Amino acid sequence: MDVRSQLASVFHLDKCLGCHTCSVACKNLWTDRTGAEYMWWNNVETKPGTGFPTLWEDQQRYRGGWEGGNGRLRLKSTSRRRILTNIFHHPHMPTLDEYYEPWTYDYAHLFTAKRGPDQPVARPVSRITGKPIDVESGPNWDDDLGGSPVYAGQDPNLAALTARERAELFAIERMVFFYLPRNCNHCLNPACVAACPSGALYKRGEDGIVLIDQQRCRAWRACVAACPYKKAFYNWHSGKSEKCIYCFPRVENGQAPACFHACVGRIRYTGVLLYDAARIEAAARAPDGGLAEAHRSLILDPSDPAVAEAASRNGVADSTIDAARRSPVYRFVKEWRMALPLHAEFRTLPMVFYVPPMLPVLSTSHDGLVDQTPSGLFSAIDQARVPVKYLARLFGAGDDRPVRYALAKQKAVRWYRRARVVGDVDDAVAECVLTEADSSSEEAEAIYRLTALCTFEERFVVPPAHREEAAELARDPLDQKGGGFGFMAPPRRGL
Repeated sequence: MDVRSQLASVFHLDKCLGCHTCSVACKNLWTDRTGAEYMWWNNVETKPGTGFPTLWEDQQRYRGGWEGGNGRLRLKSTSRRRILTNIFHHPHMPTLDEYYEPWTYDYAHLFTAKRGPDQPVARPVSRITGKPIDVESGPNWDDDLGGSPVYAGQDPNLAALTARERAELFAIERMVFFYLPRNCNHCLNPACVAACPSGALYKRGEDGIVLIDQQRCRAWRACVAACPYKKAFYNWHSGKSEKCIYCFPRVENGQAPACFHACVGRIRYTGVLLYDAARIEAAARAPDGGLAEAHRSLILDPSDPAVAEAASRNGVADSTIDAARRSPVYRFVKEWRMALPLHAEFRTLPMVFYVPPMLPVLSTSHDGLVDQTPSGLFSAIDQARVPVKYLARLFGAGDDRPVRYALAKQKAVRWYRRARVVGDVDDAVAECVLTEADSSSEEAEAIYRLTALCTFEERFVVPPAHREEAAELARDPLDQKGGGFGFMAPPRRGL
């Protein structure tokens, strides 16, 4: 048992407002630089929808992540044989059109335009070329267009539905959408790290954060092609790849990442997980139907004395083990089994988990009256406007059993709280519902508290960084002094 620690996250989608405050906080802090204008390390997508970059989930097109073959894992995007042919041009690399060409506006024209009968306007100007452009897309171009056949209709996850189900999904009375925030998953089996020819990407041993060494990066952009979530980006100005760094300067000071701190809906949780690194490959090779559970099986119980002892032998600090015992992520993912990974079939073992949203049910009409009450508790799951098969494609690698379990437990907690607060549900019925959902009144109270009444300290359990033990401190600290994003010298370019 090779026990290691990992900072992980949970996003509770039933609470997401789609306000994009997290995206703006990240953009203002990290990607407001030249060459990074098109980057959104954190973005919020509307589902069903095509996302950012366009159709990023279609791995037949982008060839990201891992696939099994001959009893072992291999990268879809590259191999030892293909690395030389793809190193200067990768056929599955997303282009700028799949993101968007960043722009600003010619505000000076508002003041310098000649007097005339028309009101002068500020025309859009490309941030890359400086020339006027016609804006055709943006970072959140399909926001709130859940019923649009142009955007939502192109969602790759709809392939799991029949033609009739797809037609029903876009009928006017069924239109619905939900929000899906995304950032780098800091995976246990990151494809970006494995694909980098220069070895610039690495996973920190103390907390599992995946970073890019800007000095070693040679702009091969293999990480961009290999990441199935398309959360590695290329800075066209500096000639370096960049990605979400989990705000590690904040984390090392005991603070939550900026996007977590800024979240208005309080949907984000972060904490430490202890996992068995010796079983990573076996879990990643699991069949699609069992990937979500194989992923969850890697997470170990920090209260188990054997696990704590093995973690200590591996150099995990006692404060980190204690933080793992108080981790909200462990409770959602392992203890309550309500949070699931996004697209586990990419086999990168992401460390960002999602609590599936409880979507509205279809209404029925009787004698001119509209009834939106489902016939039973768990029947509402099948009556939701977005089919369970769609959610299973997102969060269960096609298997709807873990998604149904998570939704049933959420609904049971709601019935329990309704019995306690509103009083229109009998206590015996509420207890029976909890039993059917594999829960109890004690667990329901804990879920309710951490979901609705959680404090700042309960949502973000960040252990001390113990940077005094890091290898970087053996170097001269003045060598690390730089400017901007940490560049010590501009990239060398040939004439």
